[in-house]
Amino acid sequence: MPKSGIVPPLRLCFFMWLVFTIEFYTRIDFGYLGIYPREISGLIGVAMAPLLHGNFNHLASNTIPLLVLGGSLYFFYPRIAPRVFLHAYFFTNILVWIFGRPFYHIGASGLIYALASFLVFFGLFKRNFKSVIISAFMIFLYGGLAYGLFSFDDRISWESHLMGAVVGLASAFTFSKSNRINY
Repeated sequence: MPKSGIVPPLRLCFFMWLVFTIEFYTRIDFGYLGIYPREISGLIGVAMAPLLHGNFNHLASNTIPLLVLGGSLYFFYPRIAPRVFLHAYFFTNILVWIFGRPFYHIGASGLIYALASFLVFFGLFKRNFKSVIISAFMIFLYGGLAYGLFSFDDRISWESHLMGAVVGLASAFTFSKSNRINY
């Protein structure tokens, strides 16, 4: 793995844990900085939501997949990884702001769904050996994420999951069709 491959997802995880630690010790809930759909004040959440988590379990359950999926993206596709990561981070959250239910959406699960979706669909669209193997491995590891698209728990932002999956799919399609990019 290139030395810098794990750095961007690791850096994001560091900031997620830092924000959670600050919330814990100051007893201030930063949830109001999440995405609140179709409200101008909720736009701050487009940048902040992935850094915010409701509790320790929420944070922990987002950390490992973010490191695995983000690390895989940067390891296997280093030239396009920064653009894919930014698409996954911002476009997912913008779509949640446009289409989400009116409550505060927080957490990195939309980003996780976008990364997983990209890694699965890129191989299916690109159809080269390396990408297909990566797709199959991601389906094996994270195929269960598909159940999260249909959450019946009102406290879970299925919109983030769905929008992340859509952004990952669209990014995979777009980048797989570009012949100018060396992955």
